[in-house]
Amino acid sequence: MLDWDSLRYFLEVARTQRASAAARRLGVEHTTVTRRIRALETELNTQLFEKSRSTGFTLTGDGQRLFVQAEQMENLLHTARETLSGTGPDLDGHVRIGATEAFGTYVLTPLATEFQRLYPHMTLDILPVPRFVSLSKREADLAITIERPQRGPYVCTKLCDYTLRLYGTPQYLARHAAIRSEADLADHVFIGYVDELLFSERLRYLEDMVPTARVILRSTSVIAQYHAALQGEALAVLPCFMAARDDRLKPVLTDALVITRSFWMYCHEDLRRLKRVAALWDFMRHAVAAHTDLLMGTPEGSARPPADR
Repeated sequence: MLDWDSLRYFLEVARTQRASAAARRLGVEHTTVTRRIRALETELNTQLFEKSRSTGFTLTGDGQRLFVQAEQMENLLHTARETLSGTGPDLDGHVRIGATEAFGTYVLTPLATEFQRLYPHMTLDILPVPRFVSLSKREADLAITIERPQRGPYVCTKLCDYTLRLYGTPQYLARHAAIRSEADLADHVFIGYVDELLFSERLRYLEDMVPTARVILRSTSVIAQYHAALQGEALAVLPCFMAARDDRLKPVLTDALVITRSFWMYCHEDLRRLKRVAALWDFMRHAVAAHTDLLMGTPEGSARPPADR
């Protein structure tokens, strides 16, 4: 009979690829982690990891097979625990949710406070990051991103659409040539992403909106682009849920220059059955649907929660 505690160590090393990182997550010394992994390999009479200074701990074929089984065991244990717990306002537990940087900061975080008012015994980790969050490595229990996952054992729903527009400060617009048509944009400068560091092709907003844009400042962070636009030296394509509420920014050519994108929410199919994950999932679908006007940059709006796909 395999010891579950050894499998916990194995899962953390597989997800972090570093004994030191796994040790921090487990709250032990890294020497304890390496010792437990060696003992597990001896018990199973197989090598579970290839180890190197550059790549850390990489799963072997046997390690990958064990990872699938151990993860299923982990999910069953979580389900068993929550089957015995209550529901309603006394629901407790912890959920980690990853999201794109702007959505996580400007939409998800305020909604999270509403969620915790409904479930005061729940705790949340919010990860607003300019990259994809890895559910396979258990960086998060639930993810909201701009691309639907193409493969994997996930339950996925289209959370909402959102719009982006071209923004500048009133001071910038007053100092520079008037913008009456898209052709006038040739006389202006822009803020954008660092092309070679894009984590998704869906972020090529500026290229889609102004193909000949002269970019004078680039950043991997849309929040950094937002603050750069506030300095009044260039124009930037920004989500309306960030910029439309800020009187320091004005949209440019609102009828012609608009981009619509979508957010997708997904989690591992086993975690979707957990009460704490299901509670946050359902809350997010309904709460986001109630804020369509914010996401679409319109004064009014309504939408029904989208169906799971």
